[in-house]
Amino acid sequence: MSDKQNSKNFIKRFAIAVLVLLVFIGAVVYAFDPFYHYHKPWFGMKAVLNDKEYQCVGTLRNFDYDALLVGSSVMENNDNSWYNDAYGVKAIKAIRSYGATADLCYLLDVAYEEHDLKYVFYNIDPSSLYGEAETTYESTGCPMYLYDSNPFNDIQYLYNKDVLFEKIPYAVANSFMGDYNENLSYNWAKWKNFGSDMALGLYFRPTEVKEMLSEDAYLDKVNANIELLTAQVEAHPETEFIFFYPPYSMLWWDMSLREGEKDAIIRCEKEMTKALLSYDNVRIFCFQGEKEVTTNLDNYMDTIHFSPEINRLMLDHIIAGEYEMTMDNYEEMLDEVSAFADDVVNDYILPYEKDGLLNYASEEE
Repeated sequence: MSDKQNSKNFIKRFAIAVLVLLVFIGAVVYAFDPFYHYHKPWFGMKAVLNDKEYQCVGTLRNFDYDALLVGSSVMENNDNSWYNDAYGVKAIKAIRSYGATADLCYLLDVAYEEHDLKYVFYNIDPSSLYGEAETTYESTGCPMYLYDSNPFNDIQYLYNKDVLFEKIPYAVANSFMGDYNENLSYNWAKWKNFGSDMALGLYFRPTEVKEMLSEDAYLDKVNANIELLTAQVEAHPETEFIFFYPPYSMLWWDMSLREGEKDAIIRCEKEMTKALLSYDNVRIFCFQGEKEVTTNLDNYMDTIHFSPEINRLMLDHIIAGEYEMTMDNYEEMLDEVSAFADDVVNDYILPYEKDGLLNYASEEE
């Protein structure tokens, strides 16, 4: 056989070997699918969820569920089974770290593509009310090949060494060798410490007390977000939407007042609450003024992130119908939150000032 023929045979065998290897790698990623882009878990594996930007959309498209826990990072420490047991549902999480209204509505749209929802439990972060009413996934570098329906750009997933050598082994290990609890999806609390030292250490108090903004400073933005959220409620009358304002720490309220935003934030909450309460399939709860929680900094790791015990406490109050807002009381309840914020700077935070426990932002910051 000639050298030329030998070369041709080698190239042919090499090409076949490469093709077989590529097919094998793609098949392995497809079968184990750690981002759940194609299907729910196979081979008796657990749903190992710890990377929401990569996994959330896939779970919403492919998992079995009839209820959602929707919100920012403060929703992640919920145990899904709490809601399953309390409401007789199968719940999963739809999480976006920033909790922007447009981003969360995008996740709701994905969920409703193939699912009928009995309940949506939705955490309203104050900053989401006056954020831009546009999605931020692409602008913040999320892997859009996992969000769209274009099969051709899936090559970035199917032939990804991190997926093959890190994500798949991690999912297998947690499924069969650990005590991973699927109901604690995206939960980060077990890696964090909560306490006043942590919360105070991560709060850099604005040095300057700015002039208070007009209460209607953010009305244009909140109205745009109201349109997004009420459109979801109106389009799905079969779903009961349970919204709630979470109990940020008193440090956050101190910051909002020193930044001159408190009155505008309260006005945004009033506008959103009024708009949502006009629908029969909506209930809203407000935990922002729960002083036993918000003034006890041992519940927090920073100005806003609280321990899982507070997540459970909120659910218990919701089940009991406590702290519920209605058309008759929502303005009074939010006026009380505003008064509480004033009490923070005039009373609750003074001992921390006196003892020199507050860090202050530098002039450059």
